[in-house]
Amino acid sequence: MQLIKPQEEHLLEMMTWFSSEQELNLWSGPDFRYPYNLSSFAEDLKLDSLHSFSLVSDENEFCAFGQYYLRQGRCHLGRLIVNPGSRGQGIASQLMHRLCDSGLAQLNVQECSLFVLSHNEKAIKAYEKFGFSFADYPEEITLENCLYMVKR
Repeated sequence: MQLIKPQEEHLLEMMTWFSSEQELNLWSGPDFRYPYNLSSFAEDLKLDSLHSFSLVSDENEFCAFGQYYLRQGRCHLGRLIVNPGSRGQGIASQLMHRLCDSGLAQLNVQECSLFVLSHNEKAIKAYEKFGFSFADYPEEITLENCLYMVKR
């Protein structure tokens, strides 16, 4: 598996993974337009300003997507998602491993962080299994039911 720059076909496939605005917001956070088209989807992902990656298999199958950026002196992961057809196969762990390794080196920091909504139990389990734990965020989190996690 390897991280590559997201391709248009990856974005088009990701767009099929959300069947409602609620599902999209659970993943994307606020300010992501719905309904969307390829242009608005790519724009709202901020592909030009955030480190964004597709995780592809050795057979070039699109398995997952994720982003990172510098936040509070940490490599902050965002918009992590695994292809619904590949869930339950350890892909989330591989995605986080590669994003953390790349982000820690690229951003020259020692820790990773992420936000997760409190009712996203599957994501919380995956993050805890990978070594993330809940932490206090040093500022007010304006999104309701949003939790902060850190991997040291």
